Amino acid sequence: MIRDFNLLATTSRGNEDDACSELWYLLEEIGDSTPKVEKTGVSGLIAAKTTLKPLEVIEKLRKILHERPYEFRYTLRIIPIEQVIRTDLEEIQRIATKLSSKIKGNETFRVTVEKRFTEISTRDIIEAAAAKIERKVDLKKPDKILLIEVIGKLTGISLIKPEEIIAVVKEKML
Repeated sequence: MIRDFNLLATTSRGNEDDACSELWYLLEEIGDSTPKVEKTGVSGLIAAKTTLKPLEVIEKLRKILHERPYEFRYTLRIIPIEQVIRTDLEEIQRIATKLSSKIKGNETFRVTVEKRFTEISTRDIIEAAAAKIERKVDLKKPDKILLIEVIGKLTGISLIKPEEIIAVVKEKML
């Protein structure tokens, strides 16, 4: 698995190979001549490393999705990742605190955890991540999401707006 991924994508179980090909093609389509796309070992989860900025990738892929939705046959969600660290509560807290400086004083946030292949409880991850963030929490409509994606010994973390994740099926319906 790619250890320094900056995108995660989901697909339905059994479609990982097709989703890898599709994402690789789409990344080339938007200007990355050397994307890396691999299965993670988790059913339905793909990791990618692009030379482009992850949030710009989301914008460009969303544009393709709206113009040519048929290009997305296997990919279900595309998630930008700002930093990959080892799965460790102190490290998660350190990076979460660092990223939280981008939450303005009047903005709200939520911690969202998706974990695979770890014994660490979701509650412990959330408590570690949010411990030093002095901003108001809004679980329903936050301005920012502190997204923590645990994949065994690696954890990807991002501080993003809710709309900075592509949910293909939902967006095809718009």
